[in-house]
Amino acid sequence: MPSTILDSAVFRDIFTTEPMRNVFSDENRVQKYLDFEAALARAQAKLGIIPNDAAAEIVRHCSADKIDMAKLKEATERIGYPVLPVVQQLVKLCKDGLGEWSHWGATTQDITDTATVMQIREALALVEKDIDGICDGLAALARKYRDTPMAGRSNLQQAVPITFGYKMATMLAAFERHKQRLKEIKPRVLVGEFGGAAGTLSSLGKDGLKVQDELMKELKLGQPEISWHTVRDRIAEVGCFLGLVTGSCGKIAFDVKLLMQTEVEEVYEPFHAGRGSSSTMPQKRNPISSVYITAQTAMVRQLVAALLDAQVEDHERSTGPWEIEWIALPEIFMLSAGALAQTRFLVEGLQVNEKKMRENLDITNGLIMSEAVMMGLGADLGRNKAHDLVYDICREVVKTGRPLIDLLAENKEISKHADRKKLERLVDPANYLGVAGEMVDRVLRMRK
Repeated sequence: MPSTILDSAVFRDIFTTEPMRNVFSDENRVQKYLDFEAALARAQAKLGIIPNDAAAEIVRHCSADKIDMAKLKEATERIGYPVLPVVQQLVKLCKDGLGEWSHWGATTQDITDTATVMQIREALALVEKDIDGICDGLAALARKYRDTPMAGRSNLQQAVPITFGYKMATMLAAFERHKQRLKEIKPRVLVGEFGGAAGTLSSLGKDGLKVQDELMKELKLGQPEISWHTVRDRIAEVGCFLGLVTGSCGKIAFDVKLLMQTEVEEVYEPFHAGRGSSSTMPQKRNPISSVYITAQTAMVRQLVAALLDAQVEDHERSTGPWEIEWIALPEIFMLSAGALAQTRFLVEGLQVNEKKMRENLDITNGLIMSEAVMMGLGADLGRNKAHDLVYDICREVVKTGRPLIDLLAENKEISKHADRKKLERLVDPANYLGVAGEMVDRVLRMRK
């Protein structure tokens, strides 16, 4: 009976995705073991190390649907590792004792690690697809709302105006960097392992590196420069990459939650009937995807820390840290897949309230434009004097609730240098957006 969030019949497609679950399923993992065995047999037959008929017979039976999973479970519990029981079943499936040529010169960790790398390759393809989708969604928002003013916020307080397109473009730039990171890590991460007992391939004598080279060609993986049984930076790096990616998902979710607050109401998650409703408060429209993303990304970060612990391994074959990866890596990928799917859904259907954005720029009676006024008056009054003068007027706005423009226009010292028309230009948020639009354009141009 399913008992975790990731395999729950109720929650599993909220916290992860079916394609990613399939990548890390028992069946796919066993198939990857067998893919290794088939590739090893083909490579060794090509090099004349094992008979051609043995290789053909081994390859013919390297299909997970031929493996008795109940027997595999029982044997794994008895032996401690699943690779040997798989090989034992493969040997029995082959006729005339030809299966004895399987697993020639290999060790359990060679198969396990290379299978993991093949799973990572499949999983990263899914991750890449969702990153591309998120980039497309963010680019559409950045383009559409390039010039839509809204309040920029610092320490949860209104700061100066920005545009919503600019806000989305900052996240688009991050996800474009993630695409570049993914491209860069693939050659380092997608590298197989074939080293034998202690990594030296001693069981194959002088043919070890030839077999290794041919094996990796068969599997379409990079050939390691040296064995990496207990040097786990490759696995740790892919985990850290997913920590970065999901961290960006978490940033989007955090901002959306804040912008959905009743007092703000500048954006909303995609809507369909009943989504985000409360069991007792009919008026509510709660964030949903953002909430799940927050939980998923937090757990990814914790699991990445565990994956980093797995780097500290003893000698040439480890006693325990390796198994941390068995637990942490699939969960990192599955939770990351869930976070990416929820983020993609969110940005592709985000509802934007431009009217409310404009209204919220006015809720401080013009105080959000105080920097603009200070800078506008600085050339005539001096920056420090302008700052102190505007500061005192801002305190009066807070005290009286009167508009900033009125108090500025009434100030005799300011009126010597700026009439009301000039002051109205200074307090217009649309006139104080800096180069937000140009920055949006630059990010959009840089897309690969």
